[in-house]
Amino acid sequence: MTLLAFSKIAWAIGVVAWYVLRIPFERKARRMKVSDARHRNLRDMTLLTISTLGLGVTPTLYALTGLPRFASYPITVIQVVAGILVFLFALWLFWRTHKAIGKYWSVTLEIKEKHELVTTGIYAQVRHPMYSAFFLWGLAQALLLPNWIAGPAGLIGFGILFFFRVGREEQMMREAFGAAYDAYVRRTKRVIPGIY
Repeated sequence: MTLLAFSKIAWAIGVVAWYVLRIPFERKARRMKVSDARHRNLRDMTLLTISTLGLGVTPTLYALTGLPRFASYPITVIQVVAGILVFLFALWLFWRTHKAIGKYWSVTLEIKEKHELVTTGIYAQVRHPMYSAFFLWGLAQALLLPNWIAGPAGLIGFGILFFFRVGREEQMMREAFGAAYDAYVRRTKRVIPGIY
């Protein structure tokens, strides 16, 4: 097996593991009634589609076909090892985030009935650790897929979703939790502890 084939397989295993980790939490979240789904709209769905193109469609096309070939470059062992380690950390963070937020998790922006503000566990470090995990997935993809388009597509696609969504999400949380959320914002950063 070539190093390139190994790196593509490692990326694919990481993506499959990501969705397998999410299954039990998604089932729990579906049982909760939604009290505020006003942000479930065309804009949010468009952002989710852009993110999926970057983290799913474009890299899968590259992994299966090598396209676009003109943007490929040679991969190194250090790059593959770093990519695997970053993806493992992303998966761990993704699992911890789901475990902490539990039944309040949602793909779209919504508040569940009897929703509580989660500020413990990994949420004591950053306000959006799931977004942190997605950025790490994007970084792992950039390392594992040696293609100037498919590699960074995850960081770009998810970055677009994040920057157009996070402010609206925080506004929704502020409206739902008021002063408690404002205090939480003052003591935490968005996705990188102590930095941003």
